[in-house]
Amino acid sequence: MSEEISGTSAAADLALARDGDDAAFTRLVTPLRRELHAHCYRMLGSTHDADDALQEALLRAWRGLDRFEGRSSLRAWLYTVATRTCLDAVDHRGRRALPVDLGPAADHTVLDGTPLTEVAWLGPYADAGLPAGPAGPAARYEQREAVELAFVAAVQHLPGNQRAALLLFDVLGFSAAEIATMMDTSVTSVNSTLARARRQLAAKVPDVSQQQTLRMVGDARVREVAASFATALQCGDADALVALLTKDVTWSMPPMAQWYAGVDAVMDFAVAVPLTRCPSWLYRLTTANGQPAVAFYVGAAPDAVHEAWSITVLTLRQERVSGIVSFLGAEHVVDFGLPAML
Repeated sequence: MSEEISGTSAAADLALARDGDDAAFTRLVTPLRRELHAHCYRMLGSTHDADDALQEALLRAWRGLDRFEGRSSLRAWLYTVATRTCLDAVDHRGRRALPVDLGPAADHTVLDGTPLTEVAWLGPYADAGLPAGPAGPAARYEQREAVELAFVAAVQHLPGNQRAALLLFDVLGFSAAEIATMMDTSVTSVNSTLARARRQLAAKVPDVSQQQTLRMVGDARVREVAASFATALQCGDADALVALLTKDVTWSMPPMAQWYAGVDAVMDFAVAVPLTRCPSWLYRLTTANGQPAVAFYVGAAPDAVHEAWSITVLTLRQERVSGIVSFLGAEHVVDFGLPAML
């Protein structure tokens, strides 16, 4: 029997849960909720979808607990239920996207764009409490590395079965045999699916992850760069902003379809919109997707109420910003546990 249920209290809770004690079931699953939620986010690319999938998965697990025979670990069984729940969602909802997935960069600043509500947009992930290291000795990716925007966006391009196999093997460290049982297939099929997924992923993710970059830069300098970026927007300082950017920087703002590539285009947009057309900015530094981020608030004047505007996630290369994704909408800020107004 697995280590999760080998202790006297855990075994007792399992027995109680099988007899209909929902409090005992809650005690069993609570230590695993955070990592299960992260798995659902990686599969689905949306915090809200992950919330729904995890709730549905735990309901399925509760109703089907009598089918858990203890041959695998409780953790593996819950991941089986969560993965199958997410695969059902993938079949019905398709994949999540970022503006760069939809078309080329805009060749001029767009002032009259409208949100694309028909697109299922990738969303930011509040990573507070997510462990930094790998989930196990067999995992290829760190847990925070596997919620980075580039990684999650790339995973969204994979078919559901490839997505599941890659996440279960390379992120969570399950064996091919365990995954075959989870997905009701053969080990040969799992290995083939995993190989195809890795080839596609390698073509889309950067060679150096953000976790590697952030460690090289150091926490203090990372926070300084994020604060300098936010302060430049707050002060309308174009010179300070451009000094922080790489030449090939990109800026996108889902749910707006247009995005900008290259420092000239990005600065043209920045000067035309956030540096001049937004009367007053306030900000809170945070983290999202294992990366530095800023919660921005906009107001009519410095002394006016400022309403939540975006969670802006920064991608760094060395000590400069090479990617900016501003997830527009007060709901994203609130999802991060931050106030809707300042």
